[in-house]
Amino acid sequence: MPSPRDIAAASYGGDEAGLICGYLFDAAAEEPARAVDSAAAAAWLQQAQQPSGAFLWLHFNLSHAQAERWLQRHADLSDTFFETLKDGLHSTRIERADDSLIAVINDVHFEFSFEPSDISTLWISVGPRLVVTARAKPLRSVDALRTAVKAGDAPRSTTELLEHLLRAQAEVLVNIVRGVTARIDTIEDELLAGRLDHKRARLGAMRRLLVRLQRLLAPEPAALFRLLQRPPAWMAEADAQELRGSTEEFSVVLRDMGALQERIELLQEEIAANVNEDNNRSLFVLTVVTVLALPINILAGLFGMNVGGIPLAEDKHGFWVVVAIVLSFTVVAAWVAFRKKR
Repeated sequence: MPSPRDIAAASYGGDEAGLICGYLFDAAAEEPARAVDSAAAAAWLQQAQQPSGAFLWLHFNLSHAQAERWLQRHADLSDTFFETLKDGLHSTRIERADDSLIAVINDVHFEFSFEPSDISTLWISVGPRLVVTARAKPLRSVDALRTAVKAGDAPRSTTELLEHLLRAQAEVLVNIVRGVTARIDTIEDELLAGRLDHKRARLGAMRRLLVRLQRLLAPEPAALFRLLQRPPAWMAEADAQELRGSTEEFSVVLRDMGALQERIELLQEEIAANVNEDNNRSLFVLTVVTVLALPINILAGLFGMNVGGIPLAEDKHGFWVVVAIVLSFTVVAAWVAFRKKR
């Protein structure tokens, strides 16, 4: 008998069609969304006429072998959607394809650990009666939307559902920015306290994360402009304005990310300057030691020659005379070295 953990994992990965979750919304009924499975969703989509104001949201796991086949067989999606799944372009954008919207957004993994690799893509198709979202790995924003729907949130239209998803993603990004800001504050405090035994690598990793997020999450302005200038006939003007507002939230978050990148860059430069200063100090000490040892090395080499005529060889005070000469030259060398340092 399978354990509860195995059952939960199988459910989270999708049913036999790769459907992770499905919800039927009916604005006219003023009721919470009703959960549906792949069989009920296929039956609803095959109806000759769906109830007015009702629409379906289906969320698929693309890692499931049957997910794309089910969509091609039952969902009647635009060919552009399936081409987008395979084109390898992951920049965030919302485009119009025939009478539907195709959106590509990048989101962080559910188990996000502030690594640049913890980012994956969510593909979305939005029509008047059907919203399809598909991903290969668990993502935070769509899971937050799923939780909100289970708690009773019921968007009135497919465009409003897309707008809720975009706002959920913006909220995830705000939390990431807060987390990165807290980490940078900690590193900055340690830098001011003189503890430099970290973390340039940590700063570099956070900067790469922000650059990758900014590159992938910035919506393509041209595609969005074309969409809002010529929206589909079924999209209400109020929904178009809400969609514009949700995309503007991205701009605010992206500006905050840009400011964080500049702050990280300044910290890296400060740490690099301190490291260079320490290296210069160590190099100076090494140079001084070398200079101070130079007279004794020269004289030791000269007096160590196995030849005749070594001066002071027969003098009973010769050793102390040589010591005095070495000390004199050492004092002069030290004076020259420290005078240049000052």
